[in-house]
Amino acid sequence: MDAIPFIKMHGLGNDFVIIDARQQPVSIGPDAARRISDRRMGVGCDQLIVLEKPRNRDAQAFMAIRNADGGASAACGNATRCVAALLMGESGSDEAVIETEAGLLLGHGEADGITVDMGRPRLKWEEVPLAEDADTLHLPLSAGPVSDPAACSMGNPHATFFVPDVAALDIPAIGPGFEHHAMFPERANIGFAQVLDRAHIRLRVWERGAGLTLACATGSCAAVVNGVRRGLLDRRVTCLLDGGTLIVEWRKTDDHVTMTGPVAVSFTGVLAPDLVTGSGR
Repeated sequence: MDAIPFIKMHGLGNDFVIIDARQQPVSIGPDAARRISDRRMGVGCDQLIVLEKPRNRDAQAFMAIRNADGGASAACGNATRCVAALLMGESGSDEAVIETEAGLLLGHGEADGITVDMGRPRLKWEEVPLAEDADTLHLPLSAGPVSDPAACSMGNPHATFFVPDVAALDIPAIGPGFEHHAMFPERANIGFAQVLDRAHIRLRVWERGAGLTLACATGSCAAVVNGVRRGLLDRRVTCLLDGGTLIVEWRKTDDHVTMTGPVAVSFTGVLAPDLVTGSGR
């Protein structure tokens, strides 16, 4: 196997190893994804992204996503913005269409970063999905100081706890239990949102398969959707994350959620064949 080129990018510190396999197919299974994502013995990332030839003729690429633990994911907002920036750079256009397991996502360039239309949130219990029929606006879950989350799907499952002080929470201690709770058959991303005012929240997210990340774009979208549903937020909100700021809007006109923020290239390189195959390890 030849060395495989990659590009390392991040959106507000939520970082990705991106492999372009549109011309030369690359097989990256769960074990290889874990090795590449390892921050000591691999490249290090929250998610591994493989760009493949699109199945839909309207898209420029299909984006396959694996979390750091090797598990697959259907959506990742920050990665979508990074990939949109790459594709726009290729085409010279200010728009890019990306195919994902969650559907087609449209990205376009803005003065303050890249905006991606994440589509409509899924609010029914079976769409999240939950393990049983339940009110997605008030789930009967609690642990320690947090309780009563709201759930929705932004292409991946989310539960949002609204709390008085995010800084007071030991998220690594309580996040895993909710991620793996029986209520979530596909596990879930767990957000902890502090409402500062109707247009600003402080948010931290325990991501399934990745842990506590510096930023979670789909988690930001979910927090805004759930906050609007509870009457806590306006439809355009600035989300203050550990890694920076995202602007999220849940549009009334078409029910779509958009999010805007910066992206950056960290470095480029090549993956040693042994890292992919596991030979010699």
